[in-house]
Amino acid sequence: MSETKAKTEPEETATTATVTSTVDADGAAETSATAETALTPEAREARDLGAAGSQLSTAPREESVLSGPSLGPIGWIRWFWRQLTSMRVALILLFMLSLAAIPGSIIPQNSVDELKVQTFQKQHETVTPIYDKLQLFDVYSSVWFSAIYLLLFISLIGCIVPRTWQFVGQLRGRPPGAPKRLDRLPAYTTWRTTAEPDEARDAALAMLKRRRFRAHTVGDAVAAEKGYLRETGNLLFHIALIVLLVAFGAGQLFKSEGGKLVMEGDGFSNTLTQYDDFKSGSMYDTDDLEPFSFDLDKFIGTFERNGPQVGTAREFEAHVSYTTGAGGKERKAVIEVNEPLDINGSKVYLIGHGYAPVLTVRDGAGKVVFKGATPLLPIDNNITSTGAIKVMDGYRDKNGKKQQLGFNAFFVPTFAGEGNGNMFSQFPELDFPVLALTGYVGSLGVDSGLPQNVYQLDTSKMKQFKDADGNKLAQRLLPGETMKLPGGAGSVTFEKDIKEWATFQISQQPGNGLALTGAIGAVLGLVGSLFIQRRRIWVRAVRGADGTTVVEMAGLGRSESAKLPEELGDLALTLNAEAPTAPEPEEAPEEAPVEAQDSADVSSASTATTTGEPVEGAEK
Repeated sequence: MSETKAKTEPEETATTATVTSTVDADGAAETSATAETALTPEAREARDLGAAGSQLSTAPREESVLSGPSLGPIGWIRWFWRQLTSMRVALILLFMLSLAAIPGSIIPQNSVDELKVQTFQKQHETVTPIYDKLQLFDVYSSVWFSAIYLLLFISLIGCIVPRTWQFVGQLRGRPPGAPKRLDRLPAYTTWRTTAEPDEARDAALAMLKRRRFRAHTVGDAVAAEKGYLRETGNLLFHIALIVLLVAFGAGQLFKSEGGKLVMEGDGFSNTLTQYDDFKSGSMYDTDDLEPFSFDLDKFIGTFERNGPQVGTAREFEAHVSYTTGAGGKERKAVIEVNEPLDINGSKVYLIGHGYAPVLTVRDGAGKVVFKGATPLLPIDNNITSTGAIKVMDGYRDKNGKKQQLGFNAFFVPTFAGEGNGNMFSQFPELDFPVLALTGYVGSLGVDSGLPQNVYQLDTSKMKQFKDADGNKLAQRLLPGETMKLPGGAGSVTFEKDIKEWATFQISQQPGNGLALTGAIGAVLGLVGSLFIQRRRIWVRAVRGADGTTVVEMAGLGRSESAKLPEELGDLALTLNAEAPTAPEPEEAPEEAPVEAQDSADVSSASTATTTGEPVEGAEK
């Protein structure tokens, strides 16, 4: 009985099968064999190359819970931590974070514009309760978005920190020695040389160092490595992602953002009470508001009048005068779209523009009870605008009773649409301004203590004026025209002076500089990891069986690339100049075949017998 066994133990897990068979023929014969049936490419490389193929990357080894024994509580915790801190899971979380941000760019957000959120909720009453439960109106502060954000943060830190220390250890170490079989590497060449082995190795070492390889001699070979910036770029990219996450978090915690509508000739002071709306991070202190003020001297807006881009803004500028601190020197500046005014870290952005018709309201006795410009909100690109004019104090009806007046206003800078009974603007500039008013009398509800939208009129406690025919009073006015209120209730005059206004956003974003640094680092790291190849070169020089030196050169990279064989060929040509190829040895004469020799011997024997001479070695 004979038994044969072969066993392979690579570094990576391999799948093996044991086959045993027994055959009885003319006796008993038993055969037992253990054969390796499957090996992963990584296992074969680890088996063939050993330490030479290791540490080309700091990526941790992937583990599967199905391949090992049952895990206890500690084992499950360790497995979960390794999965969470793997690069694969980090990429999945990054993809999930980008998907989670999509609703925030589609659905109006309370953190950006509460008025738009309210309008959306009124227009979509069916889905609004569902969106509220899913926190889709507050995406970036929602529980699910924060969970993805924190998990990604933990995953990146848990992945990068050990890989960084491992890479530092690789930088402090030396390239590993050459594997036994260099001819199994993807790039390989060899030749015989007249140089001595020591001379060939010294020449290879000097050549590789000139090419900026980290090189040293290990045994009978020179080991060299290059391309460390690839792994540096990989780590830099992921560290930059952490920096971006930190910048995003800091920006949300310490930011401040507010809006202000300013009419021509009016100004703004950077105090909390001056804002129309103001939002800040949970760790922001309002005492940190930068002290400054500015006046809107004039707004210049011109628009394209011809061609396919008619109505497109050509000039959109706010000319302001501003001062910093108490009693600072006044300076002039021009604020344009995407070109904010930067005042000690606070940026003033130009957001929008519109018109403010000037109205004069008189009571029945002709007394002026209201005169001023009322800003109206645009509802389309041609600045068709709507709003409300509220007369809260000073008005008395014909009986002397105190009342409040309200007017729904609809304004177009360039009138069109009269033939259809509708009213809209066909151009953004004041070519043919028209104002439509609908009047109400009663209580505006401003004394109830509840907040009101200044651009909307609450008519629940008001009555609409009616004309002599009993129809609801509504009238279109040109600049300079007056609408008479019925029953001697007074009049409303649309003055020829129409003012312009601009809206500004004043914000402080402390994480912007850090975010820019992270973005630049991510781009540089990505470029390094994509275009730099980490590779190793080995040069072995040993004396052959015939006494001639045999030189072997081989290269190994993290991934297959056409550049590695090209680089190895270039290095081989350079080294061959110092260790030239030896001439081929002369071929030895071939020995006669055994059968021919036997025939010759037989012939000789026959000849010797014929001549009567004994054959050498034969007995006499």
